Amino acid sequence: MSNVFENDSPSNLTEYSVSELSGSIKRTVETAFDQVRVRGEISGYRGPHSSGHAYFALKDDRARIDAVVWKGTFSRLKFRPEEGMEVIATGKVTTFPGSSKYQIVIETLQPAGAGALMALIEERKRRLGAEGLFDPSRKRRLPFMPRVIGVVTSPTGAVIRDILHRISDRFPVHVIVWPVKVQGDGSGEEVANAIRGFNSFDVRGDMPRPDVLIIARGGGSLEDLWSFNDEIVVRAAAESQIPLISAVGHETDWTLIDYAADVRAPTPTGAAEMAVPVKAELEAQTAALTARLQGCMSRRMDHHRQSVRALIRALPSLDQLLALPRRRFDEAAAGLGRGLELNTINKRRGFERIAAHLRPDVLSNRLAERRQFLNERMTRAERTIERLIDRSKSRVTRADATFATLPARLKTQTARLRDHLANLSRHADTAARHQLTRARGELTAQDRVLQSLSYKNVLKRGYAVIRDDENKPVSQAAMLSSGMGISIEFADGHVGAVTTEAGTAPATPKKRAAKPQGEQVPPKQGSLF
Repeated sequence: MSNVFENDSPSNLTEYSVSELSGSIKRTVETAFDQVRVRGEISGYRGPHSSGHAYFALKDDRARIDAVVWKGTFSRLKFRPEEGMEVIATGKVTTFPGSSKYQIVIETLQPAGAGALMALIEERKRRLGAEGLFDPSRKRRLPFMPRVIGVVTSPTGAVIRDILHRISDRFPVHVIVWPVKVQGDGSGEEVANAIRGFNSFDVRGDMPRPDVLIIARGGGSLEDLWSFNDEIVVRAAAESQIPLISAVGHETDWTLIDYAADVRAPTPTGAAEMAVPVKAELEAQTAALTARLQGCMSRRMDHHRQSVRALIRALPSLDQLLALPRRRFDEAAAGLGRGLELNTINKRRGFERIAAHLRPDVLSNRLAERRQFLNERMTRAERTIERLIDRSKSRVTRADATFATLPARLKTQTARLRDHLANLSRHADTAARHQLTRARGELTAQDRVLQSLSYKNVLKRGYAVIRDDENKPVSQAAMLSSGMGISIEFADGHVGAVTTEAGTAPATPKKRAAKPQGEQVPPKQGSLF
């Protein structure tokens, strides 16, 4: 008993609440570690949360620390965190009292050296190349003489002045500049939006759509050019419907946009030279081609002129062409009068020969023969008509005899058809009775199957169906709650009930009066809860 009282004696230690102790630990940690710089590998990164904050962890081969980047800080990061990326994070160490964890609140984030950046570029290049964004078959040829050139670059740098100066020297055309940031936070999104903006121009709109795009930036370190390695910029360049020239950095600098662009220029000035030809050279070439064309046309005309002269010399004169036809005409004209005289004499002789055979007696005989032939034809026609009339009378007489016997024949045929119809009616009644008997048998068999499968037969064996207040069957006790009205269906009717809490025994039922001897007692229904 003495030990019990000794353990209950008061102590001189200060008593803290859980919140006070957690707050004290938080202040101690934040005071001991004001600003820290941590190097580690990103783990568990799934992108920014719906709130805009990013949560992940930094780890090495022996330890792990939770990290958080608040929404405002995340939007200012030069590099977006990626899973497995080795970074150097600067921030403050603090604790989270709600789960007794400590974490680092990151303020700045950068890759751990150029080697990590190159590894990240190679991995991104491999992944985007596998999607076909760098496929040579996607690249388009630049227009030879563009009317409008779109330039995406910084409006304050020397790059845009070099491009405009070189274009004005070589071939002055309309240049549209889309000002963007080429370095720092949000520069990648601005470049991608500029590329997509130029592609969205309407061909018939007020703002002319460029025929070629130039993405330009001066030289710099790998970190300075990092915006042009951003995935959103590479995808925008690959999706561009306008031919695109990449002119980022110096000739030795390479970025991922160079692989997605249609043409890579070593410098921004070189991009301007690729975009337009030299006007003076075109004019000189045009003048040379014009002189060659004029000389060719002159020589061609001289050649055709000589050919026509040679053909003219080979053609005969007009008198030579008409000499033979003229001679034939003269000969035909000289023989025309003699031919007309001979033709007239021959026609007259033939007429005289025919007239010698035409005498009055010959004509009279011909008329008598024709008159006799006509009389014979009329006599034969009258006889033919008389025979047709006699034949028609005979047909009418036979038809009258046939119509006289028609009613008796119709009566006989009607009686025969009536007997046939009665036989068919008897056969139809017999077939209908057989069909009804067969259908009634099938219905009886289906009813027996239905009765055997009905749940009401199960109720007759002592089971019951529980339904909730919506009259839906209840298959599990978890579907019911305390005080819920239920309906119990037995074989002979329904009973209402109210559920009790789990583990509570139902009220003891009243004892029923004893039934007369010999009356069948139904089986008792057990408790459901």
